Amino acid sequence: MQESYLPLLSLFLPDFILEHFEMKDVRKEGEILHLDLEEMNIIPKVFENDKLQSKGFFPTITVQDFPIRGHKVYFHIKRRRWLNISTGKVAYRDWHLVAEGTRITEGFAAFLKQISLYQG
Repeated sequence: MQESYLPLLSLFLPDFILEHFEMKDVRKEGEILHLDLEEMNIIPKVFENDKLQSKGFFPTITVQDFPIRGHKVYFHIKRRRWLNISTGKVAYRDWHLVAEGTRITEGFAAFLKQISLYQG
């Protein structure tokens, strides 16, 4: 994705997306916008003193986010994983992307909860 588009994208996407993910593809299928996102190979701060080796990705998850200009938006997210050389265990960033019990982002879930307070 070209750097010149980042200010525009920052108006539509959650901050954590632009900070930690690279947009690999954008597809429009009817009234649905699909964004393929891949976590950057940036070691989480909690592991900055450990020796980590990138070991690919977890299976892709799909998360629904706020609609953009009347289009449903789905993030197809590939989370990165690393091997901690000293412990032999898999290391990964602790994301709280998905609201508990839903397939939408926490921010979108909070938004829906908030607007439901003002109905009827």
